Amino acid sequence: MRKWRMENKFIPSLFEQSLTELWERNILAKKQNGKLFTILMPPPNANASLHAGHGMYVIDDILIRWKLMNGYDAQWIPGMDHAGFETQYVYEKYLAKQGKSRLDFDRQTLFNNIYQFVKDNSGLIYKQFKRLGFLAQWNKSVFMLDSHVLKRVFDTFYKMEKEGYVYRSDYIVNYCTHCGTSLSELEVEHIERIDPLYYIKYGSFTLATVRPETKFGDTALAVHPKDKRYTKWIGKEIEAEGLLGTFKIKVIGDDYVDPEFGTGVVKITPAHDPNDFEVGKRHHLSVKSVIDFTGKLNELTGPYKGLKIKVARQKVAEDLQKKGLIEKIDTQYLHSVTVCYKCKRDLEPMVVPNWFIKVSTLKKPVIQAVKDNKVTFYPSRYKRQMLQWLQTMHDWPISRQIVWGIRIPVWYSIKNNPDMFVVFIDKNNKQVQGIIKDLLNIYSIQEIIDGLQKLTVPTQAQYIVSEHSPGDDYIQETDTFDTWFSSSQWPLVTLNGEDYEKRYPTDFLGTLSDILPFWVSRMILFSLYIKKQVPFKTVFLWSMVADAKGQKMSKSKGNVINPIELVDKYGADAFRASLLFGTTAGAKVNLSEDKVRGMRNFANKIWNMGRFIQLNVKCQIFPLRQGFAGQANIKEIDPKTNEVVQKMKEELKGLEKTYMNNMKKYYFSKALGDLYEFIWHRLADYYIEQLKEELKRGNIEVLTSLQETYLQSLKMLHPFMPFVTDAIWQQFHGVNTSLLEVTFTTHGNKKNISTKKR
Repeated sequence: MRKWRMENKFIPSLFEQSLTELWERNILAKKQNGKLFTILMPPPNANASLHAGHGMYVIDDILIRWKLMNGYDAQWIPGMDHAGFETQYVYEKYLAKQGKSRLDFDRQTLFNNIYQFVKDNSGLIYKQFKRLGFLAQWNKSVFMLDSHVLKRVFDTFYKMEKEGYVYRSDYIVNYCTHCGTSLSELEVEHIERIDPLYYIKYGSFTLATVRPETKFGDTALAVHPKDKRYTKWIGKEIEAEGLLGTFKIKVIGDDYVDPEFGTGVVKITPAHDPNDFEVGKRHHLSVKSVIDFTGKLNELTGPYKGLKIKVARQKVAEDLQKKGLIEKIDTQYLHSVTVCYKCKRDLEPMVVPNWFIKVSTLKKPVIQAVKDNKVTFYPSRYKRQMLQWLQTMHDWPISRQIVWGIRIPVWYSIKNNPDMFVVFIDKNNKQVQGIIKDLLNIYSIQEIIDGLQKLTVPTQAQYIVSEHSPGDDYIQETDTFDTWFSSSQWPLVTLNGEDYEKRYPTDFLGTLSDILPFWVSRMILFSLYIKKQVPFKTVFLWSMVADAKGQKMSKSKGNVINPIELVDKYGADAFRASLLFGTTAGAKVNLSEDKVRGMRNFANKIWNMGRFIQLNVKCQIFPLRQGFAGQANIKEIDPKTNEVVQKMKEELKGLEKTYMNNMKKYYFSKALGDLYEFIWHRLADYYIEQLKEELKRGNIEVLTSLQETYLQSLKMLHPFMPFVTDAIWQQFHGVNTSLLEVTFTTHGNKKNISTKKR
């Protein structure tokens, strides 16, 4: 038995590392028996560092610890995501500091460089997770570019393509010409901005637009079909004067047009506006792209070719004014602008060839599984949100125009597709671009493949799906899978071998509510498609961590909280508990240093209660019901004291019952709140005060009852605040003991507290 003196306050740094090592050595490395329980960790970015939002992983850790203490063979399987766009963006910023760009490298070299960058910078977040006490099976970690993951993603794509769920089509995307990729709905931000609104003359019409530079791609003018001002024009062509001479353009009627906006006439540019793209499809309009992927006007714009968008906008407006084709300009027009969430630059709607998944058939079993509660959602309102999303879910574009990711296993024959457009670095390290049939007069196929940066292939091009090259005449697609496509197969790749057979479907998934449609729905979709099973039984939607005022944290606001700084200052337990204490399930977590400090004070209170009990046995650790040195001859408790003791036991019994119910229902905040109230305000402030005189007299029965109540409270608190509870437990039971090895049974069962010593 280890004997030591408890300091007058809990000092987390004295215990956190040694306890983490103990848990890994004695708990994670130990083969567990009992009913299986499995949680999949949402994979953080491989090169990420801990931010406040990651703190909500504590929900998973609480559940794993609680299950272990209930005799389960509980495992929390971790992993890391390659995080395609985000990681490439970080790497490109790193290159920029060296005066370099991604365009300086061929595709494969750039991929290898990013891989090394990720390797050099990964692993930090696992170390930080361990600082928070997270008890994951670290030796089973999966990286989303591991070979077995690539095989699974390829097999899924191959199966879907073979069964007709995959197709290739032009698609209008939000394209960042700076980052060089299309962006999903999740990566788009909308800002309010004042821009000039130009009223431009189109023959007999005048229309309002903020984008005069796209007029070269107009393929129709549209009015509302019930707008009496223009009904006579619908279906007719008008002649108008433009910057490249006179032209004819058709007038169409469409309900999309708002008669109250501008003059009630809008120009339709299908290639550069998502609404216009849909109008164009309804009316079978041609699609004329006039802006290229570098954000410059192309050859269809005549003398404006090569100008960047904003420069071209100003130049076009000036030239229209000179020709008397601008009626007026509203210089204070306030409107919403779509920008890249990374670089904050304006996004350009662009029509690009994309790979799609048809979802109309695939989503039906997902809808049924959710309706039948094969997957249960907490809080329950998210079931309705999931069903609403699934009902409106459209075909899913799965390709991204970046290098860092899982390359789509599709190959194009040069012979069958001679008009493919390639960009590559030649052997003299110069960038070359052009149509491949023309370039082959100068360069070999191998030189083009070795230096390949980007391949653009017509939508209807012939292709072969293959994991490896079908022959010397083939070039592989340069687009990568959208990260959601690979990460949505996370449940299919995290478990291997025997675990895959025994633990699938898994039991619990905790994640943020904002990726419910983008990740959770698609994991269920893939699992039902591949395994004919749901991937998990329960989805718990975490709360969003906000600042003290409830505002989302952002660097621009200057309200970002660094969790590690709080852990260094107040301890991991204080940070963990602050995320749950007083938080309604699904509501924002308003995190502040004051709240963390308050939980630190709670840890100190718990510590000093243990210290008080220890002092009452004259610094000798007191095994339950075994007496202690210097004990008095008091064997009976007077009626008044007995009433207090019995009341304490009854209150503990009631607490245990509500605690178990709350934990089973995932009411973690409620469970913690009840423990806080009981430990501080009932056990410390009332019962210890009421029994203090009997303790001074050395009453064994009182001390025994108090210690049992205190230690039982520690057991219930352990999943929430593991460090302080295990540190105290070791004071009573030995340096190598842990509450994780204690069976979680109700008070009164003599097996409920282990006194096993090491």
